Amino acid sequence: MMTAWVVRRPGPMTTGPLERVRLPVPEPARGEVLIRVEVCAVCRTDLHLAEGDLTPRRPGTVPGHEVVGRVAARGADADRFQDGERVGVAWLRAACGRCRYCARGAENLCPYSQYTGWDTDGGYAEYLTAPQDFVYPLPDDQPAAALAPLLCAGIIGYRALIRADVPPCGRLGVYGFGASAHLTTQVALAQGITVHVMTRAPEARRLALELGAASAQPVYAAAPEPLDAAILFAPVGDLVPVALAALDRGGTLAVAGIHLTDIPPLVYQDHLFQERTLRSVTANTRADGRALLEFAAHHPLRVATVPYELDEADTALSDLAADRVTGAAVLHVNG
Repeated sequence: MMTAWVVRRPGPMTTGPLERVRLPVPEPARGEVLIRVEVCAVCRTDLHLAEGDLTPRRPGTVPGHEVVGRVAARGADADRFQDGERVGVAWLRAACGRCRYCARGAENLCPYSQYTGWDTDGGYAEYLTAPQDFVYPLPDDQPAAALAPLLCAGIIGYRALIRADVPPCGRLGVYGFGASAHLTTQVALAQGITVHVMTRAPEARRLALELGAASAQPVYAAAPEPLDAAILFAPVGDLVPVALAALDRGGTLAVAGIHLTDIPPLVYQDHLFQERTLRSVTANTRADGRALLEFAAHHPLRVATVPYELDEADTALSDLAADRVTGAAVLHVNG
């Protein structure tokens, strides 16, 4: 048996949607590995699932999809990893590999895709299983807590940066500055991009400046110069017209979240004319994950984390909901 948290009654964190339970340690199926969880980072998607913004796909699901752990057992035909090897599990758990989207390398759009901590039990537990083909090898010489946020916050931010189509040495606006944004900002800076941060939390603005952002101001403040691109990390639809209006001609706004509140009406002349582009970001591909991890291996990222024990998972999500987390909340599970 193992300790785990499940989403029992989706609703505001004040209503206690998570419940700590004892579950059987899962058995790896064919092609799967059983992973003993070291650390699981806490993502805003977990919060959306717990609070019901993201409709649960099955009752009593264990959330969590930024997992660092060790291979504890292997199912039949699972020969990619050795027992004891450190691995990572991310949001995308499986794709069909046969549809038109998978065929063109867009497995994140696969209609049959499955997601860790949504379709199957995730990392708010002592163990989880995952298909070996969707598991990432991870280095042994880095702290697990610094690796875990890379597996969703880092990957989805990396994809959002690509979708934002920032020109060389361009000017990027970042709206919201949590786990994903503080990593994406560092990737952008390493590429020679000027970054302006708009976020409501003073602690987050201080962190942005420490990391090298050219400016940091309140979330609805005007950007200090026209932006070539912007990424919206905050799940606030009201910010879409604000960010679009901040774009220079030909600029692109990428919306990074899986959930967004309603977008107010847009004014064509103010928000879209002059070839401004509004784009969404949907999940990630394994290629995105490999690229981000390779980038981080050659450009070490400062990962700001707030530690919690597994028994404090509900507290971690409550703190995230109340903007009390600067950087990434991380659950320490085993060791």
